[in-house]
Amino acid sequence: MHNILLLAIIVAFNISNAQVSDFKTIDFTKADNTAKINQGHSLENLPLLAYKLTHNLTTDVEKLRAIYTWVSTNIKGDSNQDEKVIRKRKKLQNDSIGYMKWNNQYKKITFKKLLKHKKTICTGYAYLMKELCFTAHIQCKIINGYGRTVASNIEALELANHSWNAIKLNNKWYLCDATWSSGYMVSGAFFVRDYNDGYFLTEPLLFGRNHYPLEKKWFLNDTLIQSEFIAAPLIYGETFKHKIIPIYPETLNTIIKKDDEISFRFKALNAVSEGNISLIQFYGVSAIPFKVYDLKNENGWISFKYRFKHKGFYDVHLKIGDDIVATYTIEVTKG
Repeated sequence: MHNILLLAIIVAFNISNAQVSDFKTIDFTKADNTAKINQGHSLENLPLLAYKLTHNLTTDVEKLRAIYTWVSTNIKGDSNQDEKVIRKRKKLQNDSIGYMKWNNQYKKITFKKLLKHKKTICTGYAYLMKELCFTAHIQCKIINGYGRTVASNIEALELANHSWNAIKLNNKWYLCDATWSSGYMVSGAFFVRDYNDGYFLTEPLLFGRNHYPLEKKWFLNDTLIQSEFIAAPLIYGETFKHKIIPIYPETLNTIIKKDDEISFRFKALNAVSEGNISLIQFYGVSAIPFKVYDLKNENGWISFKYRFKHKGFYDVHLKIGDDIVATYTIEVTKG
C-alpha cells in the first residue's frame, strides 16, 4: 500500500512540477525592484498603481510578480478583523445563508479599511490581487477554502477560513497566497512583516498540503482532486521557504510498536545538504536530535529511518537547518 501511495505521489509531482518549471529562466529582479520603488503607494487609484507596477515589464509573469510582491510587502494583516470573522463563522457555521448575508455586508467594511489603512484579512489580500491583475490584463480568481494551520482544521476540515488566488499565465493556472507571504500574527494580537516567497507560484502538491479549496478543481492536481482529506503532518511557512513536500509518514498521527523501524521521506524541490537534515524532539526549550540512519538523497527524494526503543507519545519535528518544516506525532505501543 505504501509503495502504491508513493508511486501516485511521484507521478502527481512530475505532472504538476512541469507547471512551475516554465518560469525557471525568468529573472524577477526588475519586477521586485519595481515593487520596491513603489513602496507605500496609495490604494486610492488602483489603475494608476497597477500601471506603475507593470508598464516597464514585458511578460505577464513579471507583471504578476511585481503586483504580488507589492501586495505582500505593503499590506498588513488585521488581527481584529480576523478574530471578528472567525467568531462569526463559528457562530453561523450551521447557517450558511445567514453567514453569507453577514459576510456580504462586512466585506464593505473590510475593503474600506484596506483602502484607507492598508490593513486587511485574507479576503482583502485576494481581492486586491484580483483587482490589480484585472487592470494589468492578467486573469486572476479568488479561491475560497480551508487553511490548515497549527490552530485550525488540524484533524478535520471544520471551518472554511481562508482565501487565496489562482492566476492564469500562458494558458495554465497557478497558485499564490499573498496573505501568508506577507507575514504572520503573534498570539493573534499583532502582525509581523516577514515576506515568504514560498507561496508565489507554488508547486500544487505542496500548496495543497495546507490549502483545501471548496471547489476541488482548484487543487490543480489530479491526485489531490480525487483524494479525500487526510490529517497530514503539520507544515509551516518555513516548509514553503525550503520547498519541502512531506511524503511519509502520510498522517500527522502514527502508531507503531516498540522497536519497529519507521521511515521518513520527503521531496525537496530545492537543493538540501544532508548535513542540514535532522529529526528532533523538544524537552522544554531544548531540541534533542534523534540518531537517524540510512539517510539517502536521490535527486531530491530524501529518506531516513529511526527505531523507537521506548513506548510513549513523541512529538517529532523534521528540521532543515534551523527551521522546522514538518511535525509528526508518533505513538509507540508495547511490542
